[in-house]
Amino acid sequence: MTFDRRAYPNDLLLRLYRELLKPRLIEEKMLILLRQGKVSKWFSGIGQEAISVGSTLALHADEYILPLHRNLGVFTTRGVPLGRLFAQWQGKATGYTKGRDRSFHFGTNEHHIVGMISHLGPQLAVADGIALADLLDKKPRVTLTYSGDGGASEGDFHEALNVAAVWQLPVIFLVENNGYGLSTPSNEQFRFGSFVDKGPAYGMEAVQIDGNNVLEVYEKIKTLAEDLRQNPRPVLVEALTFRMRGHEEASGTKYVPAELLQEWAQKDPVENYEKWLLGEGILSETARVQVREGIKQEIERGWQESEAAPTPLADDQAELADMYAPLRGVMSSELEVVSQADTQLTTADSELITKDIRFIDAIQQGLRQSMTRFPELVLMGQDIAEYGGVFKITEGFVAEFGKGRVRNTPLCESAIVGAGLGLSIRGKKAMVEMQFADFVTCGFNQIVNNLAKSYYRWGQNADVVVRMPTGAGTAAGPFHSQSNEAWFTHVPGLKVVYPSNPHDAKGLLCAAFEDPNPVMYFEHKLLYRSLSGPVPEAYYTTPIGQAALAQEGKELSIITYGMGVHWALAACKELEIQADILDLRTLLPWDTEAVGRSVRKTGRVLILHEDTLTGGLGGEIAAWIAENCFSNLDAPVRRVASLDTAVPFAPQLEAGFLPQQRLREQLRALRDY
Repeated sequence: MTFDRRAYPNDLLLRLYRELLKPRLIEEKMLILLRQGKVSKWFSGIGQEAISVGSTLALHADEYILPLHRNLGVFTTRGVPLGRLFAQWQGKATGYTKGRDRSFHFGTNEHHIVGMISHLGPQLAVADGIALADLLDKKPRVTLTYSGDGGASEGDFHEALNVAAVWQLPVIFLVENNGYGLSTPSNEQFRFGSFVDKGPAYGMEAVQIDGNNVLEVYEKIKTLAEDLRQNPRPVLVEALTFRMRGHEEASGTKYVPAELLQEWAQKDPVENYEKWLLGEGILSETARVQVREGIKQEIERGWQESEAAPTPLADDQAELADMYAPLRGVMSSELEVVSQADTQLTTADSELITKDIRFIDAIQQGLRQSMTRFPELVLMGQDIAEYGGVFKITEGFVAEFGKGRVRNTPLCESAIVGAGLGLSIRGKKAMVEMQFADFVTCGFNQIVNNLAKSYYRWGQNADVVVRMPTGAGTAAGPFHSQSNEAWFTHVPGLKVVYPSNPHDAKGLLCAAFEDPNPVMYFEHKLLYRSLSGPVPEAYYTTPIGQAALAQEGKELSIITYGMGVHWALAACKELEIQADILDLRTLLPWDTEAVGRSVRKTGRVLILHEDTLTGGLGGEIAAWIAENCFSNLDAPVRRVASLDTAVPFAPQLEAGFLPQQRLREQLRALRDY
C-alpha cells in the first residue's frame, strides 16, 4: 500500500492515525464484552475504518454525515462522547435513544450525524433533503451518505441518486464495496463490473478509491467536497475494502474463502498506516505506545461511565409523551384566525369575512397562506410546478413562490418523502403531494419507519405533511380510488386528518403545517369541485385531534369522517332519523371524548367509513366503545363500510362496492332494534 503524504503536516497525519486507531481499539474491547454477554450484538467494521475516518475528517464539522453499521469511525472522529455512545449500545437511559433502539440507529444534530435504520437505503434520500436545504439557503455545504454494496441493490439507492442528479444536490454517495451483502457475494448481487459504471447513467461523476488507504480517502473526499461547495452536484464514490469479520458476529465468516481473508489481511488499514508512519519517522515507537495507551484509557473511562448509567424504566406516560414532538404556536382554540401580519382576529370578526368557496379552493387557499406564513416550507410532488398538479391545486404557485420552493419531482415517492425528513433536519418544513393516495405504497417505508419513528428514537421531528387525494366514486378503478387511511392509523408517530368540508379542509391543512410532526392529510377527490361552503379568508387552524358534530340528534349516533359525513346526512334526511353525526376529522389521534359523549347521549351507534370493512378504523372505534361505554348501549354497535374487495372500475360495480345502500338498511335496523 502506497501512502502519498502530499504537503500534509505531521499534526494532520498523526491525527488521522489516532482517529483510525480509536475505532479499532473500541471494537477489540467490544468483541471481548460481547463474549462476556455485556453487549447484545455487534456489527464489526474491522478492515473498513479508513473510509469512515478519512471521509469524516475531510468534511467541515457542520456538514451532515449519514453512516451505516460499520462506520464507528464517523462517531468517534466527530467527538461523540464514548460514555454516551457505549450507553447507547447497552440500551441505557443515557444513550441517544434512551434504550429505544440500539447500535448506530440514532442521530445527533450536535455532531451533525444522522444514523441509519435497518432498511439501509432510506437514509440516502434523507441526505438529499439535507443537501436541498443547504442549497435553498445558499449555504456552501456538502452532505455525505454511505451505502454498502448490498444495500445499493435497493430501490432507495436508485431514487436518491436520481433525485440528487436531477436537482444537482451537493451529496457524496460513498459506496463501501466490501464484496458481500451479508453472505451473498457481489456476483449474486449485481452484474456490472464496478459502481463507477453507474455514475454516468445518472448523469453524475463517479470515482473509485482504495478504501483501506486513509490518505487516499481523505484526499479524494476533501477535494470533492471543496469543489461541490462551489459547484453543487452529486458524486458517486466507490471505496474498495473488505470486512474482516461477519456481517454481525453471530454470522461468522465461513462463507468467505480463506485465501480472500488472507489477501485482505495484508491490506489492513490500521497496520499499514502505522507501519508507514513509523518508517517515515513521523511516529516514534514511544509515541505509538503512548497513543494506544491513551485511547485504551479513554475507552475504559467511557465504559465505566456507561456501566454506571441507569437502565431505562418502563413508564407508559413517558413513552407515549415521547412519541410526538410538542406542539408550538397556533393550535390552541377551536377557530384561531390570524391575518397575514399575525394580527389576532376575534371569531366574530372572522365571520364577517367568510366566503363560500369550493373544497379544492379551500385546500389551495390554506396551502398558499401557509407558504406565505412559513418561508421555510418546500412543496414537492409530481407535476406540481408549472402544470399545477393533476388537480391544479398548486397552479400559479411557481410564479408566486419560485421553483426552488415548488418542486417537480421524478417518479420516486420514497426519495421525496425521505427528502422531507432531510429538510426537517435542517429546520425546514416539507409538503409531499401524492398524485393519488394509492401511490403512497411506493413511499410507505419512509413514512412508517423514518418519519413516524425519528422523534421517538432520537428526538428529531419530521415536519412533513403528505397530501393524499383519496377515495372512490369517479370510476377510476383499483389503483386511483383506494381509501387507505387505516394503513397509517396503526402507526404511532403519525397524525392522520381527513376533512369533510371546505372549512376544515383549509383549517386542518394549516394546522398540519403548524404541527411539527408528520401528518397524513387525506382529501377526497370527489369533493374537490362538488362541495362548497363558508371559509374565513384569513389564516386559521382547525385543531388536530378534535371531532365536530355535523348534525345533532337523539335517536342514534353515526360516527364517520370524510365522504361518510355526506352519506350520513343524506340518509338521515331521507329516512327522517334524528341522529348525532359525529365527524371525526382526525383519525390519529381520534377524539375518544367526543365519541363517548355521543354514545352516552343516544345509546345506539353506527360507525361508517368508505374504507373496506375488515381492518378499517371502525373496528378500533367499535372495540373502544364496547370497552368504555358498554353500559350505555341500547343496541349492538354496527359498522357499515365498503366491500372487502379492491375498488372496481365499472360504475355499477363501484356503486355496489360503496356502502350507501347498506347504510340505509343498517340505519333502519338500528333505529328499530
